[in-house]
Amino acid sequence: MYFKRILLVGAIHLFFTSYVMAQLNVQASEAFVKRILPNESQYFQVEALAPEKGKDAFEIESKNGKIILRGSTGVAIGSALYYYLTEYAHCQITWNGTNLKLPASLPVVPEKVHKNTPYHYRYYLNYCTFNYSMSWWDWERWQKEIDWMALHGINMPLAITGEEYTWYEVYKEMGFTDQDLQAFFSGPSYFSWFWMGNLDAWGGPLPVSWMQSHKELQQKIVARERELGMKPVLPAFTGHVPAAFRHRFPHAKLKATNWTNGFADTYILDSEDPMFAEIGKKFLQKQTTLFGTDHLYSADTFNENEPPSDEPEFLSKLSARVYEGMRQADPQAVWVMQGWLFYSDRKFWKAPQIKALLDAVPNDHMIVLDLATEIEPVWKSTEAFYGKPWIWNMLNNFGGNVNLFGRIEGAAKGPAEALHDPKSGNLKGIGLTMEAIEQNPVLYELMMANTWRDQPINLDKWLPDYIRNRYGNTNEHTLAAWQILKTTVYNGKAIRDGAESIVTGRPTFDSTTVWTRTKLNYPPVELLPAWQHLVQAINTCKSSDGFQYDLVDVTRQVLANYALPLQKKWVQAYKQKNQADFQKYSKEFIELIDDMNKLLGTRKDFLLGKWIAEARSCGTTAEEKALYEQNARDLVTLWGDENSPLHEYSNRQWNGLLSDFYKPRWQQFFQRVNEALVSGKEIDLAAFEKEIKKWEWEWVTEQKAFADKPVGVSVDVARQLYKKYWKKVQAAYAI
Repeated sequence: MYFKRILLVGAIHLFFTSYVMAQLNVQASEAFVKRILPNESQYFQVEALAPEKGKDAFEIESKNGKIILRGSTGVAIGSALYYYLTEYAHCQITWNGTNLKLPASLPVVPEKVHKNTPYHYRYYLNYCTFNYSMSWWDWERWQKEIDWMALHGINMPLAITGEEYTWYEVYKEMGFTDQDLQAFFSGPSYFSWFWMGNLDAWGGPLPVSWMQSHKELQQKIVARERELGMKPVLPAFTGHVPAAFRHRFPHAKLKATNWTNGFADTYILDSEDPMFAEIGKKFLQKQTTLFGTDHLYSADTFNENEPPSDEPEFLSKLSARVYEGMRQADPQAVWVMQGWLFYSDRKFWKAPQIKALLDAVPNDHMIVLDLATEIEPVWKSTEAFYGKPWIWNMLNNFGGNVNLFGRIEGAAKGPAEALHDPKSGNLKGIGLTMEAIEQNPVLYELMMANTWRDQPINLDKWLPDYIRNRYGNTNEHTLAAWQILKTTVYNGKAIRDGAESIVTGRPTFDSTTVWTRTKLNYPPVELLPAWQHLVQAINTCKSSDGFQYDLVDVTRQVLANYALPLQKKWVQAYKQKNQADFQKYSKEFIELIDDMNKLLGTRKDFLLGKWIAEARSCGTTAEEKALYEQNARDLVTLWGDENSPLHEYSNRQWNGLLSDFYKPRWQQFFQRVNEALVSGKEIDLAAFEKEIKKWEWEWVTEQKAFADKPVGVSVDVARQLYKKYWKKVQAAYAI
């Protein structure tokens, strides 16, 4: 009996150990630690830990001269490592500044640390991120991002790289020709909107070499994500088909739809058509063969396109058919739906329509992303999505625009408040759904700090720790600067997303243009003391990469804000027909652009040259390199052709773009205005706009290299600009 008991205990232990090891790929986690800390990895030891109630957990302790990292998955191990780095070694890893200056002797963990997460899912990425930030990424850059995900606890990343290759295979097998598909696939800068069914072909034709290389890239991406315990969300079919479908299948039920003026119609196969389920099944089967599956599928049926009927019964049947197309290929399929449509088209999506769309799918086979919860918590107006599992997400950035902005209090408190709200229903996770990354790092560090806690974050404690980890120390000036940033740029009030500078707008006498919104969420004068404090902290913090970035970014924001009162001066001079003042202030405006360009050229984060060089590096021929450069230039300027209604949507305050696009555009405008003053006539703005559109398109189609490495010393240039502009900006705001 005793012997049998020993065998039973041994079997249970073996089963338990095997189960835990199945959750944690130790070898992959050890390789991860080595990538993050190549010189110190031997001082860390990775061990398995059982999950708690199906959710990730980790432990850290010092033992036998090593730091033991235990975790239920590779993501938990990554979080354990980052907890150690931030809490004990006072380090930090962000897109915009990294501090990995560990002490010579690694700090000991005095008592075992044990953390578990209240969230099953920690979601990451937005369709748009794949273009506004990731268009030209290679495996090296993707590998860094996947490691960043693991450090920050992310276990549910959207993974849509290479989707075009899957469709290429499916449609070729269905008899479509390369010519058919050239009129379907977009260029690489526009995949996000092609995948969502908003546009066809723009920016193409897409080379087959791109599709092949990105199939291979996607295979590496999902393999690494799975090694670390992540569950990638792959795409599913939503009805978007090639225009050639009309001719190859003339009896198919198709609907032409138009996303926005300036782009041709796209075609959506009606979910009632028998081919809908057939194609959806073919796609998922092919995709699974190529990339495997974790049974999570992204599908957005009406992204910024209104359904043909608002009848609840119609929407319910449509939703059921979309899900059925997934289920036929994968009985375990879970539909991951972006809830953006419920926010962006609120006039259409009322309670009956939303409920009908969601109720048609079993609760355990759908997850809804409340895509911009910090802006508009849709869960509160939908009874928490009528019982569906849902995820609280922070969107924060639109279009990759460069600005200081965020809702810092919302990121600190929102997730925990929802978690404990009795009306929050089946809240299962948190996530990041920004349209672009590599900006406002404090917001993303803060948001993901919610992963391992269930209570609101105390900013008075969290911010000083963030500063210390980022700059290597804290002092009165950095602490004061961040208190000001918290209550100004990061107060999240008055506007939906970050304001732009008039500098990046198509020239105008007005204070704003279509996509260049200049309304700030704070009086600009209140930001000035933060700038002053950061300049005063230079001697103490100048060796910090994160400090250098923050100093440049705050200086950039102050100058970007100052462009507006400066613009008002030359507008007033024009109205008063004062040619001397007009020339004086327009010259100062151009000089401001030059100074911003010089400042931003000192950081890799703000280089047009880097963006274009990475685009060209994806090409295998001169023609491909030229195509990719045009894609890269177009997205951040016109977005479409010379008549694009989306021009400046993705504007960037970047070195190279300021000097070669925005500056000459303003110079041409000032020349026309000056000519009007000399002649005594009013400027013909309609004629100028027609002329400048032609010039903009010529710029998009040019080929030219820009600096792709930083030039100059950030702190020196920032100090020079502070000395030059401090009194001017004070005077501008009548201090």
